[in-house]
Amino acid sequence: MNDLSVDIGYKSINHAGEELCGDHVDVVNTADGSTVIVLADGLGSGVQASILSTLTSKIISTMMAAGLSVEECVSTIAATLPVHDRHGVAYSTFTIINLIRNHTAELIQYDNPEVILIRDGDMTDYPMTELHIEGKTIYRSTIRLQEGDVFVAMSDGCPHASADKTYNNNWKREDIGQFVADMSLVGYTAKVLCTMLIDECDKLYGYHPLDDATACVVKVRQRVPMNILFGPPADPDDSQKMMSLFFSKEGKRIICGGTTATIAAKYLRKPLNAKTNPPGVKSKIPPMSEIEGVDLVTEGVVTMSKVLEYAQDYLEGNESYEEWNYGHDGACRICQLLFEEATDINFFVGRAMNPAHQNPDLPISFNIKMNIVKELTECLIKMGKHVRVSYF
Repeated sequence: MNDLSVDIGYKSINHAGEELCGDHVDVVNTADGSTVIVLADGLGSGVQASILSTLTSKIISTMMAAGLSVEECVSTIAATLPVHDRHGVAYSTFTIINLIRNHTAELIQYDNPEVILIRDGDMTDYPMTELHIEGKTIYRSTIRLQEGDVFVAMSDGCPHASADKTYNNNWKREDIGQFVADMSLVGYTAKVLCTMLIDECDKLYGYHPLDDATACVVKVRQRVPMNILFGPPADPDDSQKMMSLFFSKEGKRIICGGTTATIAAKYLRKPLNAKTNPPGVKSKIPPMSEIEGVDLVTEGVVTMSKVLEYAQDYLEGNESYEEWNYGHDGACRICQLLFEEATDINFFVGRAMNPAHQNPDLPISFNIKMNIVKELTECLIKMGKHVRVSYF
């Protein structure tokens, strides 16, 4: 493991009139710190294409993560996929990006548009070796990762996206690469980059896609640790230990909860200063506070509930991006730090029961707090973050 980290994002649009997408992306983290990404495109569209692509991506990602060879994966796919009733073939194209401990990318490509590599802001060529497995021509590449590298994998619904039934010759792979390269210089996350790319494809289709279109973006960056303190410990005698561990960690620090902030201010021997929302900012999220030596101090459960809501949306359509990315309340600020900056996140969670939450008329309970931590952790892991949770 080195100081590099990978940010992974993907998004799809369905063929017009279809409820299911014929493309599928699977991401699997392995025990040795590697990550296997598979983008599969099933033949046609709709239910059968969805089955083909889902089986392909699941089988390949599971087998690759277990250390099996490409030859074994392809042979298994050929023997497993159901035969398409109209075309008479078991057919799904695929792209594999095997990120080996964040220092090397192994690309394995079969009949999908060639993966785009953007390095130093420009599209960059890379060597490919031709393999022949089970009658299929497969291309393999090994690339040493560098900070700032951006990989773009896609299904064939992306190039030549057009509102009619003819190819759009002004939207080729090279044009897509330049589009993403220009946007990558701004510093957008992988999720935002692939969302912008797919939205552009949708626009070129006249918002009536003639094919499923999927993009998966991998962005290589330096590791950025982040630490969150949420709630006081169950045993007050553990406060010193909890604070000592929290403040000894490298990276920015976020404290959530009024009682927790009071304990932290006492530990640091610094004043806790309440803030008000900026003029003109209307938010249902309680105002933030300030402690010298802490990057962000917010209210607890209400704020974190909103963060969870944003995280769940981020993994789906990312419809709330502008709301939290440009917002100024505590929930928006936490999202900006966790979703866009952090790569490694340490949660320090106190198990103390808050007396204010025991009122049956309030929609807040200890279990809700624990569920927020659990579900938010799951969301962050799906975003590709490395998350560790410590309870006190």
